[in-house]
Amino acid sequence: MNNVIMREITLTDTYQPLATEQTVVSMTVNCLPTNAGNAIFKGDDGSDVPWLPGEWHTFYRVDLAAIEVKGTPGDKITLIGGTW
Repeated sequence: MNNVIMREITLTDTYQPLATEQTVVSMTVNCLPTNAGNAIFKGDDGSDVPWLPGEWHTFYRVDLAAIEVKGTPGDKITLIGGTW
């Protein structure tokens, strides 16, 4: 079954997963250009990986629950994709 995923996530100053349960999708992650600061993604080695406001990347067949992000409280990222 194919499902469309469209989410807006409000960042906090602590890491949060992009999904609370395993959700494998192909998607584009976009940091809104109006954000006050960088979105900080947790790298696979635990390091901080900053994304600039307006930065976006496309991922294929990734588990949203395995990706964590934090940033300036109130800033937002969007997820657009699906389970195809």
